[in-house]
Amino acid sequence: MHDHFELDPSVTYLNCASMSPMLKSVREASMAALELRANPWRMTKDDWFADSEVLRNDVATVFKTTGDNIAFAPSASYGMALAAKNMNFKAGKTIVVLDKQFPSNVYTWEHLVRQYDLKIVRVRKQDDKSLTESILDAIHDQVVLVAIPNCHWMDGSWIDVEKVSQRVKSVHALLVLDLSQSLGALPIDIEKVDPDFAVAAGYKWMLGPYGLGYMYIAPRWQHVWEPLEYSWLPRYKSEDFSKLTDYTELFKNGARKFDCGEYPMLSIRPMAVAAVKQIVSWGVDSIQSYTKSLTLIVNQYNESNGVATREHVGHIVGIPFGKRDPNAVKKILSAQKLT
Repeated sequence: MHDHFELDPSVTYLNCASMSPMLKSVREASMAALELRANPWRMTKDDWFADSEVLRNDVATVFKTTGDNIAFAPSASYGMALAAKNMNFKAGKTIVVLDKQFPSNVYTWEHLVRQYDLKIVRVRKQDDKSLTESILDAIHDQVVLVAIPNCHWMDGSWIDVEKVSQRVKSVHALLVLDLSQSLGALPIDIEKVDPDFAVAAGYKWMLGPYGLGYMYIAPRWQHVWEPLEYSWLPRYKSEDFSKLTDYTELFKNGARKFDCGEYPMLSIRPMAVAAVKQIVSWGVDSIQSYTKSLTLIVNQYNESNGVATREHVGHIVGIPFGKRDPNAVKKILSAQKLT
């Protein structure tokens, strides 16, 4: 697998949770995209639209859904803002998030808390329960929204989002998922989980460029929700450049209505196409199995040192520092050329 990436043979890179290494195929796609950008007279309609649909359908394969349920976003926070725009809550209700959740999936909801006079509960893992069980305990009939990942970005703690979804539905609340730290590395059947909305950044486990991510909008909301912005590109028959001033209120099918402005992203989309094609080729199950073989080494280290490891996904694991000074640990690692 190392040979597929633009990595020096002497480098072992294990920080895909921050930013993925670059596939050789992605670099080749980026060079071709820049060459086309340098010669814009060569661009065709297919350069604008055809590859976007290829990407949409391949991303749908990773989500285990259809392309009609996928839209493009520049970031996870964009997706959260889209979801929040379409929510309206009564004062006094509760939003549930995780303690120390990544800020892209927090700031939007803190804004809603101020806007609608809501409460926010930050769930910590209880000592005698799993993180999933702790979340389930926090969901009651005053909860209107649960906004969580399916693994914690700090230590990979796994969350059974199917169980959470069932509990959320039982109290008639909404479920929003941030899959930035799992999509592409951890299998998910999004239609089985059935959240109202999900989003993932594309530059981590999806192995793509910075600036292009992916949204899932449940079919039940596609004709109800409004897009975050009103671009011409998601409009019906926008590919016919000769009729762009024949203004229409109609959108393209499904979640395409929610595509961000300039979603063809001509200079970086080809990189994403190459990246997701490789993920589909390898298979997410195989990727999870491979990464699990690596984090198993950390588990064995933890066990040999009497450190308990939380139930975690195969591609992210934590080593608790306890009372150690993180800065001191960082210096020790740096001295060993570990960054």
